[in-house]
Amino acid sequence: MTKLIGMTPSRRSLLKGMAAGATALALPGFVQAQSSAPIKLGFQLHRTGIGAAYGRWYERTTQAALKVLSDQGGINGRPVEVVFEDDGTDPKRGAEVVEKLASQAGCDAIFGPLFSHVVIGSAPRAGELKVPYLVCSEGYHVASGKLNRWTLQPGITDVRAQVSSMAPWVTQNLGKKVTMVFPDYAFGHDHRDYFTAAIEAQGGEVIKHIAIPPTETSFTRYMPQIPKETEVLYHVMVGPAVLTFVKELGEFYGTGDRPEIFGFIDSLEAVDIASPGLEFLEGTHFWEGHCRAKQTDASEHETFYRAAVGVDDNGASISDSKDVATYAHMFSTWETLFVLKAGMEAAGYQGIADRQKLVEAIEAMTAMPESQAHPQGAKIFNGKTHQVFGHQNISKVEGGKLMRVHQTTVEESMYESDVDYTTMSF
Repeated sequence: MTKLIGMTPSRRSLLKGMAAGATALALPGFVQAQSSAPIKLGFQLHRTGIGAAYGRWYERTTQAALKVLSDQGGINGRPVEVVFEDDGTDPKRGAEVVEKLASQAGCDAIFGPLFSHVVIGSAPRAGELKVPYLVCSEGYHVASGKLNRWTLQPGITDVRAQVSSMAPWVTQNLGKKVTMVFPDYAFGHDHRDYFTAAIEAQGGEVIKHIAIPPTETSFTRYMPQIPKETEVLYHVMVGPAVLTFVKELGEFYGTGDRPEIFGFIDSLEAVDIASPGLEFLEGTHFWEGHCRAKQTDASEHETFYRAAVGVDDNGASISDSKDVATYAHMFSTWETLFVLKAGMEAAGYQGIADRQKLVEAIEAMTAMPESQAHPQGAKIFNGKTHQVFGHQNISKVEGGKLMRVHQTTVEESMYESDVDYTTMSF
């Protein structure tokens, strides 16, 4: 278990505080103020396993966000501590990590997991322990209503919103006969289900679904399954073998004719687009939650965030240009931490007895303007579905860099739902 202290008061300030407290307690009618003890937040981290590349940058981003939050005075004027615990990107261990952070470490809330199978395996335990559980995933598992009132996703949009808002652009600009390649678990199934429906709504057709085990290390046997009449090849892969997948895709098509290629950047997160063997990606398109390359119209908040997390204009660590960030996703941990701050301050949070008040305060949130707390862009939170909605970016590989060619509106990503967590018991 790794601890990161956000704010540490000096010995002098502690002594002054004790003296002031003693004086105040001697006054008639004095009511003791809320605790000055640190607020303790648990971070369920994919430090090892197939999510390790994400986990490394999720941890760095959280550390950077914690420093900013601490410089602003913490939460409710109290210091903040983040306790990191590795779940191995494993559902069973995920539930054990939730138990450890909530019961042993005594964390006020838990946040951070990305991989959907881990979230689905961990959320029930969070509900049983009645601990706020804020996930930084993309799966539709939260908004679907299949989890519980203690589980929320206020820092990143979900797959249904992402694919539904971008399908019109894909069909209008790339083609209408689509083959999909996706990982064979919950996250990939969300892509399969909701992109297929979105393409059909635009008059298109998904002519082939190719599901690949997320632990697969070679993909050549899957390539011949792509129908020749495919106009758009849609790919979203995850895990340590993503570079292998994309390189083998390039080898399969060579320099001959190929369909338009539209990928989710998940297939190349933490991978340099200019890597040898990826030249064939020139001119192809990707979804990005947050643009890896700094765009010409980057806001001051985006500039501040990029500097704070130590990422250069190309999307790599400022200390090592070969260390490429998981930039399209890692903002979710930054924004989730600041949602926790806003929620705790709105709830007047003092301790674990106020955990329910914290959930209710987050449920009451709506507009989240672009700011230092939300550098990826403006968002709208739906307290009934526990899901946030925001902009989606479509980027094109130009000269070995990802340059945005289209951005959806927040409203385009929103969908109707009959889920209402606020009617569910705690």
